[in-house]
Amino acid sequence: MIVDDLIEVDPEKMSGTPVFAGTRVPINHLIDYLEAGDSLDVFLNDFPTVKREQALGVLELMRERLLTKNETAA
Repeated sequence: MIVDDLIEVDPEKMSGTPVFAGTRVPINHLIDYLEAGDSLDVFLNDFPTVKREQALGVLELMRERLLTKNETAA
């Protein structure tokens, strides 16, 4: 999935807060739910405009960026 299919940043929508593309649901809400111990299914149930593929794509993107940023030369 392409980043533009996952995340939207528009100053006209939610004051430029990164949201799931095509929604008004901030990406940070997913992180907040997971930090609180809620499952992905609970998040998706509470925010039905977010597709499972979007949420998993954002998590994968975050994982890739974190691992790439912190890679060390072997």
